[in-house]
Amino acid sequence: MKVLIADDHSVVRQGVSLILREAFTGMEVVHTDSFSNAVIILKDNFFDLLLLDINLQGGNRIAMVDEVRSVQKDIKILIFSAYDEEQYALRYIKAGAQGYLNKLSSEDKIIEAVKIILDGGNYIGDKIRVRISENSLNKNSGNPLDALSGRELEIAGLLAKGDGNLEIANKLDIGTSTVSTYKSRIFEKLGVSNVVSLVEKFKLYTGN
Repeated sequence: MKVLIADDHSVVRQGVSLILREAFTGMEVVHTDSFSNAVIILKDNFFDLLLLDINLQGGNRIAMVDEVRSVQKDIKILIFSAYDEEQYALRYIKAGAQGYLNKLSSEDKIIEAVKIILDGGNYIGDKIRVRISENSLNKNSGNPLDALSGRELEIAGLLAKGDGNLEIANKLDIGTSTVSTYKSRIFEKLGVSNVVSLVEKFKLYTGN
């Protein structure tokens, strides 16, 4: 088995690499610190699994899943992130990832998630199982962020972090006018009129 870890924190990459090599005999683990490098590596080498951080250089967008699939369509993807599981996991799984694991998870959880996915399954944590159950019983989750599309949530998150229209346009490779359009749509859906109110609502419902 060959696994690629894409994460911008060296300690995380080294630690997870060690965990996987000890847990899976003969597993080859390669790691990189940016999404663009990960894509280059995937073009030249076959991997069974990609552990992908959301917030890394050249990434931070749901479209990363499709971009990876365009290079290796059958690779399994486990999102490995510190971002709020309840808010982001289902979006990435719907986009095509096989699982979502919080970076604060124990070694046993990391091994469990990797084993399940390599065996052909999907991995979701207990919080997401509860969320799926609640959504099936009540389509109105009470969380206004659920009304946002994947791209809208990404841009809302960047706005909440303090990025301006130009910075967001450069990060997501879209026009500033497109960012403005998304921003207006986000404000309308969340019932806010400025970035300060957006930040307050975003923190309230994500804890970030």
